[in-house]
Amino acid sequence: MASSGPVKQAVNRVRPLLSIDHQEARRNVIKLYKTWYRHIPLVVHQYDIPKTVGECRLKLREQFDKHKDVTDVRVIDMLVIKEQMELKAIVNRWKQKSHLMRYWQDGCNPKPKGFLERFYAGHE
Repeated sequence: MASSGPVKQAVNRVRPLLSIDHQEARRNVIKLYKTWYRHIPLVVHQYDIPKTVGECRLKLREQFDKHKDVTDVRVIDMLVIKEQMELKAIVNRWKQKSHLMRYWQDGCNPKPKGFLERFYAGHE
């Protein structure tokens, strides 16, 4: 029990990245979401991706909903900073069309397990 005092003091001394409390973190997330939402038509036009603005906005919502259960203010701030950098890279065209299309990739395909599965997949 004696070690809990210094731990509490260390936790209290941790400086926030962007937000001081949960309300400010929430405002930053909403501001970032609105910024992304406004830039989607421009991004679809500039990159000429085969997706509609509506599909892109649904994907945006899905990406934000992925982290809806995060409650730590520092983690929320870190995610906001990462997404701001991502938005800047996309708007400045530092990314290519293939990088944007990865958002719609369903994940990696599992490796074939049996002999016939590997044979059909062309591994053997």
